[in-house]
Amino acid sequence: MTNRRTPQIASRKQPQQARSTELVAAILEAAIQVLTKEGAQRFTTARVAEKAGVSVGSVYQYFPNKAAILFRLQSDEWQRTTEMLLGILQEMHKPPLERLRGLVHAFIRSECDEAEMRTALSDAAPLYRDAPESQEAREAFEAIFLAFMQEVLPDASDEVRNMAGNMITMTFSSGGKEFSQTPRTPSEISAYADAMADMFSAYLKELAGR
Repeated sequence: MTNRRTPQIASRKQPQQARSTELVAAILEAAIQVLTKEGAQRFTTARVAEKAGVSVGSVYQYFPNKAAILFRLQSDEWQRTTEMLLGILQEMHKPPLERLRGLVHAFIRSECDEAEMRTALSDAAPLYRDAPESQEAREAFEAIFLAFMQEVLPDASDEVRNMAGNMITMTFSSGGKEFSQTPRTPSEISAYADAMADMFSAYLKELAGR
């Protein structure tokens, strides 16, 4: 049996000069426009190059294939989201459940603000979801949240903390994705996030009281 090959998704090289940095930024901005307009199925390197006003060869200097472009968009989104969530969870002057509420609100808002882009990236996930870089990104967020669960449930077993952490992250991830598929008003977003945060808080308080 032959092993399925994982597509190369790492960038060929990193821009070193301002001009190169601007070129990569233009390529990525064009990629966002193509992806949101055409969708993952019609996303091609040639379309990105045309939208950016550069040659296909210029794109290939930095990205070996379309999977690499899509993964760069996804990894940039992961980095922004992870930094946002980490910043909220590390506001140690606030009680843990207040930070969790802030995290839920921030995540649901970001899901709604970037719904079109995230849906397109989700459609493209089969191109890179098994790559080591993808797994590392997921593990980084999991480590952040598990550290937070250690603080929220200091007396619980690792098994209980892991179960609770996985349940919460899976719920707000899948719930946020589904909720964001329909355009929402700010008041609807706030009400939904509050309801989800109330549910998580009640669950964690019940676990802490056992």
